[in-house]
Amino acid sequence: QVQLVESGGGLVQPGGSLRLSCAASGFSSDDYNIGWFRQAPGKEREGISCISMRHDNVWYLGSVKGRFTSSRDNAKNTVYLQMNSLKPEDTAVYYCAADRRFFCPPAAEYDHWGQGTLVTVSS
Repeated sequence: QVQLVESGGGLVQPGGSLRLSCAASGFSSDDYNIGWFRQAPGKEREGISCISMRHDNVWYLGSVKGRFTSSRDNAKNTVYLQMNSLKPEDTAVYYCAADRRFFCPPAAEYDHWGQGTLVTVSS
């Protein structure tokens, strides 16, 4: 069974850090490009980062660039999103998604999605 499972979310104070994990099972994550998305309450889902299957191409949304870092450990079938200098506006449910064909396609094109993990940034 193909599955993506996010973990690592939680409550953090402004300026703090969290590392999200996206673990793949049922398929080899190094055959897929991975996208990270988030959806804040009352807002549309937005793409925030993409990482190619060989880690040779990475993209970040402007509002997270310099604060968030995507990486992957294909030996562990896991992709990570390191989030530093978190702000209240980063509060959202964060999702990872996998696509076999394209790097950073529109959300509707992704083959597999995780269930999401909640990140709350608040003092």
